[in-house]
Amino acid sequence: MSGVEEGNALCFFINGKKVTSLHADPETMLLSFLRDQLRLTGTKYGCGGGGCGACTVMVSRYQPATKTILHFSANSCLLPVCQLHGAAVTTVEGVGSTKTRIHPVQERIAKAHGSQCGFCTPGMVMSMYTLLRNQPQPSMDDITQALAGNLCRCTGYRPIVDGCRTFCQEDTCCRANGKGGCCLDGSQTTDEPAQDTPRLFDEEEFLPLDPTQELIFPPELILMAEAVSQQTQTFHGERMTWVSPTSLEDLVQLKTKHPKAPLVMGNTNIGPEIKFKGVVHPVIISPIRVKQLFEVTQTPQGVWVGAGCSLSGVKSLLEKLVLQLSTEKTELFRALIQQLSNLGGQQIRNVATLGGNIVSAYPNSDLNPVLAAGNCKLRVISNGGTRDVPVNQDFFIGFGKTILKPEDIVVSVFIPLSRKGEFVRAFRQAPRKENALATVTTGMRVLFSEGSRLVQDLSLYYGGLGPATVGATKTCTAIIGRPWDEQTLSRAYDLLLEELPLPPSAPGGKVAFRRSLTLSLLFKFNLEILQKLRELGVISEDLPEEMQSGIHPLPRHIQPSLQEIQNVSEGQSDQDPVGRPIMHRSALSQATGEAIYCDDLPRIEGELFLVLVTSTRPHARIVELDVSEALQRPGVVDVITARDIPGKKVRTLSGYDEELLAEKEVSCVGQMVCAVVADTKAHAKRGAAAVKISYDDLPDPVFTVEEAIEKNSFFEPQRLIERGNVAEAFKSVDQVYEGEIRIGGQEHFYMETQSMVVVPAGEEAEFNVYISCQWPTYVQEAVAETLAIPSNRVTCHVKRVGGAFGGKVTKTGILACITSVAAWKTNRAVRCVLERGEDMLITGARHPVVGRYKVGFMNDGRIVAADTQYYANAGNTVDESVLVTEKILLHLDNAYNIPNLRGRAAACRTNLPSNTAFRGFGVPQSVTVVESMVNDVAMVLGRPADQIREINMYRGSSLTHYKFEFDPENLLRCWDECKAKSDYDARRRNVDQFNQQNQWKKRGMSIIPIKYGIAFSEGFLNQAGALVHIYKDGSVLVSHGGAEMGQGIHTKVQQVASRELRIPSSKIYISETSTNIVPNTCPSAASFGTDANGMAVKNACQTLYQRLEPIRQQNPEGSWESWVSAAFFKKISLSATGFYRGPDLHMDWDRMEGQPYAYFTYGVCCSEVELDCLTGDYRTVRTDIMVDIGRSINPSVDVGQIEGAFIQGLGLFTMEELTFSPSGILYSRGPSQYKVPSICDVPLQFNVYLLPDSHNPHAIYSSKGIGEPVLFLGSSVFFAIKDAVAVARSESGLVGPFSLDSPSTPERACLACVTPFTQKIPPSKPGSFKPWALNIL
Repeated sequence: MSGVEEGNALCFFINGKKVTSLHADPETMLLSFLRDQLRLTGTKYGCGGGGCGACTVMVSRYQPATKTILHFSANSCLLPVCQLHGAAVTTVEGVGSTKTRIHPVQERIAKAHGSQCGFCTPGMVMSMYTLLRNQPQPSMDDITQALAGNLCRCTGYRPIVDGCRTFCQEDTCCRANGKGGCCLDGSQTTDEPAQDTPRLFDEEEFLPLDPTQELIFPPELILMAEAVSQQTQTFHGERMTWVSPTSLEDLVQLKTKHPKAPLVMGNTNIGPEIKFKGVVHPVIISPIRVKQLFEVTQTPQGVWVGAGCSLSGVKSLLEKLVLQLSTEKTELFRALIQQLSNLGGQQIRNVATLGGNIVSAYPNSDLNPVLAAGNCKLRVISNGGTRDVPVNQDFFIGFGKTILKPEDIVVSVFIPLSRKGEFVRAFRQAPRKENALATVTTGMRVLFSEGSRLVQDLSLYYGGLGPATVGATKTCTAIIGRPWDEQTLSRAYDLLLEELPLPPSAPGGKVAFRRSLTLSLLFKFNLEILQKLRELGVISEDLPEEMQSGIHPLPRHIQPSLQEIQNVSEGQSDQDPVGRPIMHRSALSQATGEAIYCDDLPRIEGELFLVLVTSTRPHARIVELDVSEALQRPGVVDVITARDIPGKKVRTLSGYDEELLAEKEVSCVGQMVCAVVADTKAHAKRGAAAVKISYDDLPDPVFTVEEAIEKNSFFEPQRLIERGNVAEAFKSVDQVYEGEIRIGGQEHFYMETQSMVVVPAGEEAEFNVYISCQWPTYVQEAVAETLAIPSNRVTCHVKRVGGAFGGKVTKTGILACITSVAAWKTNRAVRCVLERGEDMLITGARHPVVGRYKVGFMNDGRIVAADTQYYANAGNTVDESVLVTEKILLHLDNAYNIPNLRGRAAACRTNLPSNTAFRGFGVPQSVTVVESMVNDVAMVLGRPADQIREINMYRGSSLTHYKFEFDPENLLRCWDECKAKSDYDARRRNVDQFNQQNQWKKRGMSIIPIKYGIAFSEGFLNQAGALVHIYKDGSVLVSHGGAEMGQGIHTKVQQVASRELRIPSSKIYISETSTNIVPNTCPSAASFGTDANGMAVKNACQTLYQRLEPIRQQNPEGSWESWVSAAFFKKISLSATGFYRGPDLHMDWDRMEGQPYAYFTYGVCCSEVELDCLTGDYRTVRTDIMVDIGRSINPSVDVGQIEGAFIQGLGLFTMEELTFSPSGILYSRGPSQYKVPSICDVPLQFNVYLLPDSHNPHAIYSSKGIGEPVLFLGSSVFFAIKDAVAVARSESGLVGPFSLDSPSTPERACLACVTPFTQKIPPSKPGSFKPWALNIL
């Protein structure tokens, strides 16, 4: 083998600067290289598996063959640094900076209010930046495709799209913001908004995009790429060796010598195996520089595509060929393009290769069924020579296995041209419309005898129906030689079910759904073929119009949306920022990557990294904890166990103790047992893997609500609330109905995982805790109690939080305690940053709830009595579960005045990870049960659900079921305004007409209200403190107790200080939230952060302003700076504390009455969906949200909170699904298994209106809390889907109430439609098999 050198130097460029590494480790990914070695922390860790886009960078390579430069986005978490030799990498820091010049992409995302917590923003910037480097004037399709691989948990995506839309040439006809529609759409108005209509941003202020200002590609890399004598490169790491040959001959020799060595190009398969499964490959071969693997050759029969071509490259190639060749020759090409458009995100497609995708042989591969159906073949080379291998039924022999030998190398893939009379189609169904592995995927090809419907050849291949891609050869054989007609296809469905069995315990679950998809996707193919035969004149019958809906795609184009906000008060000073749409104060820093998050803090000398060891059993005694092997591992310094804790070993909540580290017994998989500290994260992980725990399993673990009820396993107290006489009322009603709905849990999926650094100060047991949390004081107290030191020795610092949603309170405190013990024991700084899978396993989620109800009502729709029982799956510890059940009961009326109402709620103690607070704190689950009950009443009576809702709403001065008096006027106004703004009645008629004309697509609508109580029912939690300093130069430093986690509390507080001190916001700074500045703070939660902290800051600023009054009177024409200077010389204090006592709220559960809330925030949401009954896929066509938030302090922040909460609610109610194994192991531990909404899930038209002329005397400046209430309104999509399903069911003769649990995933929606295809699936007998997953719903 020629030119092999040991330990070559790695050379590449980052942001225009040359980087040379002499000791590149094959296990080092670009992300850790950027963050740890170069201190470029703008690129974020979000999941580590290429599923979230937070780590996106741009990679540029010179192509010697074409003398062009290729720019592409990539996930740096999967990009081995060894692979970057000769590449130029651009990170968010290289795009622009607030210190030099911000880039238009950064500016527009920030000023369009597309950055809230900001953790995802650098990734969004880089995806959009890369697109603009390739296409300076992109289309909206280009933009949505470029952003499809990036997740955001805060914004709801709309403002990000609006900011990026300003680059879009096709949309210059209409403004992206402030109007209802596009001038190209005749159904929308293009009237100019009134001059005084406030807008969220003005795009005319944006910097123009100037491509000439971008970084140039380094000339040195061009010379390197064109060098003739390139050598094989070798890089040696701690455990692996990386070899990168330059010729096919060298590659064959290497693979012969190391047959088990994987070939790595995109690292999208091998990378996650190494990272998540602990696989070690002593040798890795990277053939990225072997030119033969990238060659493309056209022949009269088809095209040979190099196996090393990226999926993006293959898609571009096929798109060019489709334009060049006749339509009949490109059937297979077009089917592949369709699949490639949905396969992964753009970042994955840019690096994943065609050959790698094929030989990975995933059972639900999108490409393999199409390649197999299309008679493609592989050119394979080994030491024994070259051969062609067909991709067919025999090629795939098991999970991840093919007939290829270990030493075989796929050089190229042949994709044939289609023949006359040949048609190829691809279909897929996935949990999310884009960037999701398919549930079932297909490739189907049929060849007809010329001019006839006689089937000459047929191929049907499926993915997702077993361990490998499967072909339906028997079914095909039965059809070949027969005419393509109803009789033939009817027989084919039965044969297909027979030929492709799927046992009820099959991995992946969803068995009935997957089996039904085999039939419904064949039916879609049938409809497509019938339409083609009609177009070609082979058959004369037209495909009935209502049947055509089976093949019409769901709508997908995002329309400009409307955000209708309030004007500021007449006469308000231009300098007063309150009520104006001010950009998030950190948005620009977040967009440039300069904003500092917890794990961005520089490493401290001697710092250690902590990795947790968790239980692998759901309920067991710990027999032995053996850490001896772990302590022998390189870099491991110590192992922390419960015995090391010097102080309190538990945290106590609701009267129950939760162990910091399990000592004698574990009660769930994922319970923390010990922690390993080492010099690096990699060493700590390997040390943790070496810890051995012996268990003695305890009998009968409890997982489900039903098991908890059976075994009376509850956390006390169980709560009851009642008004009226429910039992008597049931005797006097016209009708009684009983129902049940199950609402699944929800993972927080904050983009920044749990992160903390604990630093011993070096004297008198003092510790600094830098942490991402919602309640710094709780962490301070917890750490102090754990270390048995006073709270004054612990300072907790929170700069900003990359999303929290309730998930960074209790478990964060426990994690901080464990980390502090490690810092105390080693006397060194210790960092703990959970990986995404660890975070999802350990920290719990939203409570799954089972709601059972009995409702009594009159024939005119009035609900007279309701009796509801809620069971929340709390998990293994109490956490905040009892408090959640209380809030569930306090909202069981929602917007309805039900005179006789009873609710009971219990927190079930189970052997699953403990569930915790989540945005809404039980209210979404509570009110979903109520709204389901109202829906059922409407269905029993055969009346529209909105009528039943209107009939039963609170009116006039009202009392809740806990005897709290309130005025529902603004609730009713929201309802009426939402119906008017959404044009509900006319669109309802249009929906009915659509449903009559379409058999396989159905539309549904719903309009849903919310009445949400604001503040903590425990009155002491409503207090807040602040400290405001004025410095001699006139600058102001504000500190308060609220944590900035994307909700804009610092921005609003800055506006408050600006108004009260009568100075510009630019003079005011907020640095961090710290317990040594403002003590004894309360959590940033309950949508009360601005209400409380804003009032405290207002109090402090008023004190200071009054102190300056004598100075102003002496010099009324003076400047702010002159007044401050004069005050200093007159010895007037320029520092003041502020305090807000908060409302004295309470709830007496014995008397079942109280005032647990300060006021209510009201909202109403109307959503319309279009549902594909054959697959369960849906699109939200339009959403209109009307919200009463009083007088908004910052409309841009509040609209962002509304949109983000709605999309998070849409995820809860339609797609996010936690799955557990029968032994209680969480399956869904990352974005590849757990799907949160992405840009493809945003309503195509997404309108938000703030109720005008609303006032709230109970909060600062008449505003209202808005963080949580709107999340429940995401259920409007759930109820719209249920509405569409009801129409589909009625066509099968099924009318009246039916069960549809939440989330209404495609599986549940499709099966609920009861199509002819779902009816063909024989039900599995419960108890006759062990299911793949528990039914935790």
